[in-house]
Amino acid sequence: MRRPSAALVCLGAAALASVVCALSLGTPYVPPAALPTTLGDDGLAGIVVTELRLPRMVLALVAGACLGAAGLVLQEALRNPLAVPEMLGVSSGAALGVAAPLVLTLSVPLGLQPFLALGGAALGGLLTLVAAGFGRSPSAVLLTGAAVAAALQAALLVLMVMADQLDLQLIYRYLLGSLSARTWDDVTGLLPWLAAAVPALVLCVPVLGVLRLGDDDARALGVRVERARVAALGIVVVLIAPVVAVCGPVAWVGFLAPHLARRLRPDGGAAGWLVRSAVCGAVVVLCADQPARLALAPVETPVGAWTALVGVPAGVALLKRGSRPARKRGRNAAAAPDVPAALPGTALPAPVLRKAERCPAPTP
Repeated sequence: MRRPSAALVCLGAAALASVVCALSLGTPYVPPAALPTTLGDDGLAGIVVTELRLPRMVLALVAGACLGAAGLVLQEALRNPLAVPEMLGVSSGAALGVAAPLVLTLSVPLGLQPFLALGGAALGGLLTLVAAGFGRSPSAVLLTGAAVAAALQAALLVLMVMADQLDLQLIYRYLLGSLSARTWDDVTGLLPWLAAAVPALVLCVPVLGVLRLGDDDARALGVRVERARVAALGIVVVLIAPVVAVCGPVAWVGFLAPHLARRLRPDGGAAGWLVRSAVCGAVVVLCADQPARLALAPVETPVGAWTALVGVPAGVALLKRGSRPARKRGRNAAAAPDVPAALPGTALPAPVLRKAERCPAPTP
């Protein structure tokens, strides 16, 4: 039986501690032992835990899982560990779709905000794909996406200049990502989008495994690479847009969670990494929400500020640690003598067998 790794144990401990903190700490304080009896109670503590803290915790888990899964899909589809929704215009487009009606004083029902975010995210992703030639080159998609994201962020800055003081505060907090004052309505609003995204993710996993082999090998196996990348970006849009509509663009979770998932199981495939990335994303957002609630209490800080503060240095450290074994293998390969490879099913090197085939057979 395989024992859980130390990193997996630490991840589970962090998740359990964050759940207890999310439900217990705050005003009023609820002891952890009293939580089972407090849930559903009619008193003040029961209402606060059931109607405020519990939906916020569930929303943090769902949003983090969506962001982590979206980050892994992008990195695997583009074969680049730096591919994140923030650098492809998806998150910026979704934020622009939600912020524009607020500044322009357009009355939009709350139920339509996910569709506005979906339209903005699709616009940002489509601009990236059109400018990059519909995914013919993964590096071109990433570089073009960074330019599109910068342009959309510039449009957001223009909207912030046009906004009055009250709207400016709302937009600023929203653009940093916040879980403050979220209720069960916000959680249930994400469920239809998850129902559409989860089957698409299941169908996308085998294609992601083939895309990891490279464009030429994927085409040889019958995969239409450009269409696969467009489909992957479409799945990312469906995952990111409703989260951005409710919470704002929570930054760098889609970058950190896939690297944590690969660190937990380096030899895993796309399916295992996708599940672990969703779990890691959920734990990262939930852990970051605790200092966002409590660090400057009674004032709450945006959770996106904490994910960016922790995610960037942690992701860089994971990238450096992941590149060390590759450099070491490269030095060992350079120092090893040139040994010809053997053909499958044989013990002789390939050049020896080919030379033997060219030699005429001995006559009796």
